[in-house]
Amino acid sequence: MIHGDRHVRNISHDDAAQVRTLVGKVTAEYSEVTNPLFVEHASALAGKLPTAVLHACRPPDPTLGLVVLRGLPVDEGELGPTPASWSAADHWCAAEQDILLFLLATVMGRVFGWAGQQDGRLVHDIVPARGSEREQTGASSSVLLTPHTEDAFHPRRANYLMLGCLRNPDRVGTTAASVRQTELNNADIAILSRADLPILPDSSYGEDHSGAGVPPPVATVWRKNDGLGLRYDPAYTPLARASPEYGAAYRRLGAELERVSHTIVLNPGEFLVLDNDAVVHGRVPFTARYDGTDRWIKRVNIRAARPERPDAEAREHGYGQEVVDPYA
Repeated sequence: MIHGDRHVRNISHDDAAQVRTLVGKVTAEYSEVTNPLFVEHASALAGKLPTAVLHACRPPDPTLGLVVLRGLPVDEGELGPTPASWSAADHWCAAEQDILLFLLATVMGRVFGWAGQQDGRLVHDIVPARGSEREQTGASSSVLLTPHTEDAFHPRRANYLMLGCLRNPDRVGTTAASVRQTELNNADIAILSRADLPILPDSSYGEDHSGAGVPPPVATVWRKNDGLGLRYDPAYTPLARASPEYGAAYRRLGAELERVSHTIVLNPGEFLVLDNDAVVHGRVPFTARYDGTDRWIKRVNIRAARPERPDAEAREHGYGQEVVDPYA
């Protein structure tokens, strides 16, 4: 667990009430985040959030790389059952929560989606699904979701990830660890800065990526102005092909990330923001009931203005996975 509250930004009851009123009005006018007019006006609408909420949506502390916004309006009594899968969550399912998440994310940057994931939706539903219990995707439940940076395979992956909790009766923990809290030595940093191995797309994007071209090797770490950057997904990295030197450095990185890992239990109305260029996240195992009461998380990808990433990333093909940019 994280000790202390330096990772928490509390929203007052009065500010939460103002947010609820604003979101209710926006939902009544635009219905859902798929409405092009909502996207067109999202920035102006986000600017109407209370000043304290706007301030709370500033980027996380660079070293810790995460922050929890606590006290935002989510009424479990107004929600329907947890969907049986992301595809069972139609656009009217928790529409107010989609709009709330989108507005908060818009304060931090540009929301985007993926054409090959969850039908190109901008707000994703992360729920356990039958048959996916042991996968390394958000739909799993009975296995540890291995710590990873989101969509590490793609050069246009998110800079920030926002997870909003709608329901978590079993207090399932989200794990998180920042590479900037590790004690990697300079030799390991130099080895892991080499582009030696590729990172493949996870199974939520399908299984056949043969038409995309040769998988490009990528750097695992790199130096940024505010500390180390990280691109990491061991479950989808062919580590068997690594040289002994690279494999040993990669294992030491994994051990360090495990050593500094935190477990965060999100409650309804709590929104976790992660720096996807420095922090890995995962999820502890749990037993899904599939009775409409399981854990239900909303997720959005956020792109910042000028990400500091290796120049070589601009030449990657991204396995043919196209960004859905609602502002384009």
